[in-house]
Amino acid sequence: MKYVVLIHSSPEPWGHPTTAYTAEGRQLPADQREKMDRDFEVLMTELRASGEFLCAEALGDPAQSRLYTAGPSGPVTTDGPYAEAKEQLAGFFLLDCATQQRAEEIAAQFISPGDTVELRPVV
Repeated sequence: MKYVVLIHSSPEPWGHPTTAYTAEGRQLPADQREKMDRDFEVLMTELRASGEFLCAEALGDPAQSRLYTAGPSGPVTTDGPYAEAKEQLAGFFLLDCATQQRAEEIAAQFISPGDTVELRPVV
């Protein structure tokens, strides 16, 4: 079954990896950030080898987004992001896992300071 791991963050300025740009991530000692980067690369190598990793993309600055809604005379376009949201979608990873439990194990490894991780099945 396919699952998407959604990374929500609010880096200032916007950038990737988000840990390098969030206040919480910048407070980490350099050696801890380096270890996190190495651990993430090990995880990605394992997911590629197992065939569970399908694709991933980092998303650009939400200030460059456009929102489209239906208006009475057609589409209405406004600048993004949603004004009421502090955290924005920063990127995603698409996985193909045998079980939800396995997807949950993987998603828990995507957590970094200043980010929120959401796991959702793909329908």
